[in-house]
Amino acid sequence: MSEHEQHHYAFETLAIHAGQEADPQTGAVVTPIYQVSTYKQDGVGGLRGGYEYSRSANPTRTALEENLAALDGGRRGLAFASGLAAEDTLLRTVTKPGDHIVIPNDAYGGTFRLFSKVLSRWGVEWSVANTHDPESVRAAVRPNTKVIWTETPSNPLLGIADISALAHISHDTGALLVVDNTFASPYLQQPLALGADVVVYSTTKYMGGHSDVVGGALVTDDAALGEELAYHQNAMGAVAGPFDSWLVMRGIKTLGVRMDRHSANAARIAEFLTGHPKIAQVLYPGLPEHPGHEIAAKQMRAFGGMVSFRHRDGEEAAVQVCNRAELFTLGESLGGVESLIEHPGRMTHASAAGSALEVPNDLVRLSVGIESVDDLLADLQRALG
Repeated sequence: MSEHEQHHYAFETLAIHAGQEADPQTGAVVTPIYQVSTYKQDGVGGLRGGYEYSRSANPTRTALEENLAALDGGRRGLAFASGLAAEDTLLRTVTKPGDHIVIPNDAYGGTFRLFSKVLSRWGVEWSVANTHDPESVRAAVRPNTKVIWTETPSNPLLGIADISALAHISHDTGALLVVDNTFASPYLQQPLALGADVVVYSTTKYMGGHSDVVGGALVTDDAALGEELAYHQNAMGAVAGPFDSWLVMRGIKTLGVRMDRHSANAARIAEFLTGHPKIAQVLYPGLPEHPGHEIAAKQMRAFGGMVSFRHRDGEEAAVQVCNRAELFTLGESLGGVESLIEHPGRMTHASAAGSALEVPNDLVRLSVGIESVDDLLADLQRALG
């Protein structure tokens, strides 16, 4: 599918067809798994299709990368071994010792650990801003700020950042706007079209969608930046393997229909929790009372499958809900077809304890799956007691 053809197709069609041409040799409609490390050359330097070594490029990974670029409306997509590998490659490509990054006050704990424990030792400075308040971000920018980083919706407090407003600030100040779009997926939100420079994903989550693969991705519409990222991807080496690439591609084909169900189920669950006497607060951008609801409604197709809530009776009560749930599986990660429940303070966000990104200890995070919503509601009713 050429770039020209891609402009004529809707998201659901691109998810199945972009980068996924039938195999020229056999007509296989699914991209083969090229489980290979090296490639025969036709004479010294005579590469077939540009392939010489699978760290540099692999046909299965190429198919995924073309698909990723098409889904986000970008010129370049790159697939990595994990979301953090993608983030690390991006940050070491666009920053150097002495540079500064504005980071969100609400972000994935692993991302915060990368900033606070790894990049800071390498001499990259960071400071925290409320990325859901554009003026807070503008105030945090310094002359040496190279990156403004945001997640929207954010993990685990489901905050909403106005991507267009942050893009104006980044472009005014010469910084790159990076949007972690993992919670929304490209089906629900298109950050590049709203002015972002780079989109980051953990493809482990909604893109893979079946809790059977770990991966990450970067997408940009800037061809020169894409080349630079590809150079560093090869130089640093944390690439997606062929089978993992194949699993992510398989997941992406059903991304649209899955996200529709995730969003519908989550909306029902948020509504149920809002009326429950043991819940102090429900955090879901689809609720009209959510402070970011209007912005989310403007920049998202639907509100996603992630719901967090705060228990009225505190930390131990929140932990007990996690332990009592049965259909909601107690586990880290998110975005799979099955529903998950976790206590961020003790699990996914333990690395942020004691920092500006510390999460409330009475918080429970739900990754709402695509099961029968009535069964999920009954499970939560039991778990809440």
